[in-house]
Amino acid sequence: MARANKALLLFFALNLGTLSSGQVADQTQPVAVPASVPGQVQPVAPGTRAARAVPTLTLSPGIPQVRQVQYLGNGFIEVAHAIVTVNPAERMKLRVLAQQVVAATFAARPRLNEVDLSIYPAETYAGFGGRLPLMTASVPRSRVQDFGLWITDRVPYDRVWVNPGHLPAYEAPDRVREAIPKVTLGHETSLENQARREGGLLGGLLFHSKNANSPIAALTFDDAPHPMYEPLLLDLLRRAGVRATFFVIGRNAAPYPYFIRDMTESGNEVGNHTYHHLRLPPLSSVKMLGEIQQANAAIERITGEPVKYFRPPGGEYNTQVLAAARALGLTTVFWTDDPGDFQNPGEALLESRLRTKLRPGGIVLLHDNASEMLSILQGFLRAARYRGFTLTTVGGLPKY
Repeated sequence: MARANKALLLFFALNLGTLSSGQVADQTQPVAVPASVPGQVQPVAPGTRAARAVPTLTLSPGIPQVRQVQYLGNGFIEVAHAIVTVNPAERMKLRVLAQQVVAATFAARPRLNEVDLSIYPAETYAGFGGRLPLMTASVPRSRVQDFGLWITDRVPYDRVWVNPGHLPAYEAPDRVREAIPKVTLGHETSLENQARREGGLLGGLLFHSKNANSPIAALTFDDAPHPMYEPLLLDLLRRAGVRATFFVIGRNAAPYPYFIRDMTESGNEVGNHTYHHLRLPPLSSVKMLGEIQQANAAIERITGEPVKYFRPPGGEYNTQVLAAARALGLTTVFWTDDPGDFQNPGEALLESRLRTKLRPGGIVLLHDNASEMLSILQGFLRAARYRGFTLTTVGGLPKY
């Protein structure tokens, strides 16, 4: 709390009198996520092609509370994600219901390596990106017995989350399409222009590495974690011996803390992508800072380590956004290579964009829950290695 208060005071000290005439107070209003899209993934950017359908499982016998079970593979392992909705009278039996769903899902597809589940209140369920679940769990096949002991004997199990309440109020995420990092509601300062042009860490900004002679580039993923895609993505990175930086949304990290721990235990970095994935420049200074602070708090509760890196949704920023990040001790990280995986351009085009735009000192932007990304990632990692590139975390880039 002392750290947050100090940051708030510093932020206002830096910004009193600096709001541009075009900046407005926070007028962002929550928008309900349609309930007609059960199991939707993080809302995609506007105007994109629809992603191909994810295969589903039918449980036998059926379980009335199961809304949908989807599954995917990465060529090595398969993971299923079960979405369960319950009415108020059923909330006292979440553990038993969870055990039934996990067992039935493994039985429906014996080749599955892991079953993840998210249990929501039926009356407010609006898909991933809606209000948070009541409970989540991740059950690798090798941990089924441990999960059962948690159900029956209340033995601690480290891959489960139960909603404690008292979390930040829900706000619908903004649908922001990344193109190039861009200043809004103001003008780029000379410092920002220099950081963009010359590269390296300058004034808390990092557009790309300054040392462009070494074939090193950072691999980054936005919007994590997603309960079906995350184990598949982390498995591919582990097999390739590659570490990446995940810019996570705080409200996604909170109900899936075990995936955040999986990231860090594998040597990956966890960065801040705001708490609700809101466009920051239109927000009031207080709300802007709160979005970043809340995400920091959610991440640090899980990792026990301070967050170092921040990426604004859509790469949209202004002077106040950058000052807020600096006040919290964060480096704002942008990118050089955005192949548009959330636009679902087709796997061949996506892989071609990745390969042709890869550059020494660059920063690659992908999204953890874009199915086409998952399909071509292994080939891209192999091609980068063949060209002599080392793909690493943002922290692994030469900064000066």
